[in-house]
Amino acid sequence: MATITEGYLDHKIFGIVSETAAELGVRAFVIGGYVRDCFLGRANDDIDIVVEGRGIELAEAVGAKVRSKVSVFRNFGTAMLRYQGIEVEFVGARKESYHRESRNPIVEDGSLEEDQLRRDFTINAMAFSLQKEDFGALVDPFGGIRDLAAGIIRTPCDPEVTFSDDPLRMLRAVRFAAKLSTPEHTFDIVPEAMAAMRRMAPRMEILSKERIAEELNKTLLCDTPSRGFRLMDEGGLLPYVLPELQALKGVETMDGKGHKENFSHTLQVLDNVAAVDGGKLWLRWAALLHDIGKPRSKRFVPGQGWTFHGHNVIGAKMVPGIFKSLKMTQGDEMKYVQKLVDLHLRPIALVDEEVTDSAVRRLLFDAGNDIDDLMTLCNADITSKNPVKVARIRANFELVKRKMAEVEQKDEIRNFKNPIDGAYVMDLFGIPPCQEIGILKEAVKNAILDGEIGNNFAEADALMRRKAAEIGLHPVK
Repeated sequence: MATITEGYLDHKIFGIVSETAAELGVRAFVIGGYVRDCFLGRANDDIDIVVEGRGIELAEAVGAKVRSKVSVFRNFGTAMLRYQGIEVEFVGARKESYHRESRNPIVEDGSLEEDQLRRDFTINAMAFSLQKEDFGALVDPFGGIRDLAAGIIRTPCDPEVTFSDDPLRMLRAVRFAAKLSTPEHTFDIVPEAMAAMRRMAPRMEILSKERIAEELNKTLLCDTPSRGFRLMDEGGLLPYVLPELQALKGVETMDGKGHKENFSHTLQVLDNVAAVDGGKLWLRWAALLHDIGKPRSKRFVPGQGWTFHGHNVIGAKMVPGIFKSLKMTQGDEMKYVQKLVDLHLRPIALVDEEVTDSAVRRLLFDAGNDIDDLMTLCNADITSKNPVKVARIRANFELVKRKMAEVEQKDEIRNFKNPIDGAYVMDLFGIPPCQEIGILKEAVKNAILDGEIGNNFAEADALMRRKAAEIGLHPVK
């Protein structure tokens, strides 16, 4: 009869580790996420081996047998090797204690159960024995298998101690609740852990921004990322993680008129994107931040209601600061998010207006190769609960997409390159680098985008010469 570990402990590496551990006189166990995912039926090629003894010594002995390079991290007491497409990390069983002002533990050698006790959650503390006499036996002193079945995120010991010792575990609890949940089987953080999270939230301040950003990225890549951010809010973590997102919460009412609840709307847009984007991290960041400028742009206009004019521009200006505060890249990825936040209203504006070739050309020019992602974001931004309104907007949205395809095929604007370059202008008029060159090139670009001339050198050159004459420039050749 098949066992729960069939297919999970069949890999050759487990037998090799078992045999080598016996030769060295130590006991070894598979522990953590690989064990959890075995019971959930999830694929996992990241294996953690805990050793009652010297983990690095066992890793080096296994590496010699399988002829694989072993990377040793002595500061952490760990070693890692790759074998037949999987990554195996070895560590000695240990127990930990913490100083309150740091999340870096004091580590001592320990038993398997002491090592399991230091783990973040019961579902990540289960282990499989690799001893020959009970190979594959489950070692589960804290009821992780029951918590898996019940859909529970619970700490092996007092959650207040667990979260105080290492506040990153609060974000990990949120992330696992989002990652492991499915429509058929939801995972919840137990009430006592949520209560401890709210008390321990200020401890988030001792965490490095890089570790926070890493957990945010992992949460964003979950199938339903909104669940993670709702739990961050419920647990009081958002002000320490992303206060700009926290600022979207709430509805203000004046003269009997309230505005959209922007926090919930943002999370719905994020889930809409996640359902279709195939796992594009930076597109999901754009979805998360697309309305981030609304609190700063919110105004009440008597007789009209609430407005958020310019929130896209304000939001785009906020993106670099948000990324910098999280110690995230300031490079192309940030600029991509910033661009999508800035442009996210443009396609919807075209839906509500006459769809002219000129407007479509400018959208294609400004979005460039990111136009498809921008359209995905804008489509996800349609969250009205009025089915008639949604049907109308989506029909017009399809019209915009068809118009874009027509203009793109005709004018090749997406990869626009000005037919007139600066070197040609300097040579033609015998001038050094100067402001006039930029004026002429801009005139040519705008004429092409407005459909006044075709996107070709002959028409661009003729227009450029006319504009040059108007500002007193004449060819020297």
